[in-house]
Amino acid sequence: MINPSLTLWYDKPASEWTETLPLGNGRIGAMVYGGTENETIQFNEETLWTGQPHDYANEGAHHYLEALRRLLWDGKQAEAHELGNKHFMSQPFGQLSYQPFGNILLNFSGHGDVNAYQRQLDLEKAITTVNYEANGIQFKREIFASEPGQALLIRLESSSKGSINFTAGLNSPHSSYEVSVIGNQIILKGKANNYHEALGRDGKPYPDSKITFEARLKVEIHGGEMVQAGNSIEVTNANHATLFLVAATSFVDFNDISADPAQRCNQYLENLEGKTWKALKEEHIADYQNLFNRVAIDLGSNEISKRTTKQRLITFYEDEDPSLVSLLFQYGRYLLISSSRPGTQPANLQGIWNDRLDPPWDSKYTININTEMNYWLAEMTNLSECAEPLYSMVEDLAITGQKVAKEHYNLQGWVTHHNTDLWRGAAPINHANHGIWPTGGAWLSQHLWWHYQYTGDQEFLKKRAWPVLKEAARFFSGYLIQHPNNTDWLVSGPSNSPELGGLVMGPTMDHQIIRDLFKNTIEAAETLGEEDDLTIGLKEKLNKIAPNQIGKHGQLQEWLADVDDPNEKHRHVSHLWGLHPGNEIHPRITPELAQACKVTLSHRGDGGTGWARAWKINFWARLLDGDHAFLLLKNLMVPSKSEEVNYQDKGGLYYNLFDAHPPFQIDGNFGVTSGIAEMILQSHLRDENGDFYQDILPALPSKLAEGKIQGLKSRGGFEFDITWKNGKLTSLKVKSMLGNKLNIRYLDNIISRETSAGEIITFKEGSI
Repeated sequence: MINPSLTLWYDKPASEWTETLPLGNGRIGAMVYGGTENETIQFNEETLWTGQPHDYANEGAHHYLEALRRLLWDGKQAEAHELGNKHFMSQPFGQLSYQPFGNILLNFSGHGDVNAYQRQLDLEKAITTVNYEANGIQFKREIFASEPGQALLIRLESSSKGSINFTAGLNSPHSSYEVSVIGNQIILKGKANNYHEALGRDGKPYPDSKITFEARLKVEIHGGEMVQAGNSIEVTNANHATLFLVAATSFVDFNDISADPAQRCNQYLENLEGKTWKALKEEHIADYQNLFNRVAIDLGSNEISKRTTKQRLITFYEDEDPSLVSLLFQYGRYLLISSSRPGTQPANLQGIWNDRLDPPWDSKYTININTEMNYWLAEMTNLSECAEPLYSMVEDLAITGQKVAKEHYNLQGWVTHHNTDLWRGAAPINHANHGIWPTGGAWLSQHLWWHYQYTGDQEFLKKRAWPVLKEAARFFSGYLIQHPNNTDWLVSGPSNSPELGGLVMGPTMDHQIIRDLFKNTIEAAETLGEEDDLTIGLKEKLNKIAPNQIGKHGQLQEWLADVDDPNEKHRHVSHLWGLHPGNEIHPRITPELAQACKVTLSHRGDGGTGWARAWKINFWARLLDGDHAFLLLKNLMVPSKSEEVNYQDKGGLYYNLFDAHPPFQIDGNFGVTSGIAEMILQSHLRDENGDFYQDILPALPSKLAEGKIQGLKSRGGFEFDITWKNGKLTSLKVKSMLGNKLNIRYLDNIISRETSAGEIITFKEGSI
């Protein structure tokens, strides 16, 4: 029996990559087509990138900083762009790209005509299965990516002994690779291609690619025979077969690529020796469910929920199948667990899944929203560990960003702009009109502070968050300058409002992010007893940062000048950062600014790219308008490809529920999970003593009038089980993890009480 809230399933194999089903263990990602006669499993390893260790800083760029500012104050934006492109940008202009690794190729001769076909992804177990009948025999294929086993595992079974017949092989899209067979192992060795563009736009070459890689596919059978067939392995008349794929590169860290991928593969396979399929599967499920099972959601289901995932997506806008909302919520959690584990790289623009040598936007890290959006759900949906790779990347950027701060701005501290890659590039890239945006690192720093707010981990705050926050704040303490016409204001610049309008002085988003950074740094210093001249100076400068402005249309201004275009439909709504993920704008505390945000959102509309629609779900939830948030959810949950109208690719979801920018970007998947959580629980506001409010059902849509969720977390260290019916709260269970003060707010009612660590408090209908 298929659980429609926890299973993606289809009655045909995937015909293209965005219909395949994703698997991942944080390091290895795989996409399963589910073919019958010819099966392809495309796979990645997270550290296979173009390039090599590289310093992107442009030495001496800071000599042009004041000239850029003068040009912008004088209204000479075009000249500022020209100067910036000539003297201020990264060396080279761009960064490097995430790469596909290879393909597992399985041929099942005679399985072209099959019956009773079904492929599915079970989110509860993180296992993909393919079932069908061929020649009167039932065949089953199980595939999963094991984090404990550090391998992709494939099991081939049938209903009749001696009926497993197949040929297995490996290949790679890279130009330089070779395949060989030794015993029961197929070995793929190669080197990453050079970056697809030989030269940057500045005419300077990109660094050569020096990462080497190796994958091994080990085949074990029970019964039957196995022989080498060229660079493949042929199996005949087996009872069942198990395949183990391991993969590795020479990457150690952003400064070191000296590892031996062959030695790593050997070690991975040695660690699997002597373990049965059953034991490996149980180990995988236990490891995965330790994370996934922390949160359960039930929004109801009905007869329409029993259809294939593709059919459900096609009709969701009309039938509003509630269990598909539950499925999409849990899919985001599944994808984060699968692409981001402690010790791995963080999820990039495509998580961990990429089949192209020339992927969209290089499949790297865009940090003017997309990377951050990937992690909005981590703390609130009880996946704190999965954000660990992001914290590690920020710590790396705090190192590479020191040189960029010095060379580009002649300042202390660290700075990062709107993109980074495996080599931790921190300098401005692509073009001055959008690349000179210095608040990427400040935004990323917010996530380390969130981790402390949710967990109360003092050791993490002291050793990891505080150094990052302090040095990011140090940079902006020096970067802010006095406005020439309003000497009471400090402003940021040169910068831009991503990715609209070009270079300016004082974009609204910058000021919101910097205020948040200063507040968090000041509070961290007070908590740790680390106050010094820097933090005292931050307090003085905090209130001088140019405030949010309401413009002539009633909109929140995107810039200091009141020049917003009410007809602008751009995907970025950057100046609403203070509404979400920031917390300085809210209907209860700043009603005028909240209303201005609504005006801005009405101008931008309810469409946009996939991830932009996901961000708007979060905006409307923060504005306490659940029905409008649900409208944006509906606008996201539409097929990206219309089979009726020229198969046109547009914003929405692909049939495997991947988010479409288009093309595929995973941030929308993570953003929609965050948005659904924000409808049910918010915890970003505080009382006069600094204790967090836990707002229950603050933006519940009328279309989701009945449901329950277990395991959501809030700032202050609380875990919630929430049940509602007919749009009203019916039961609430709260576990206090840290013993902090509890401030429950439901509708206009507030219950405040002290708690002890580990205490469980239950409220029944009518008691709040």
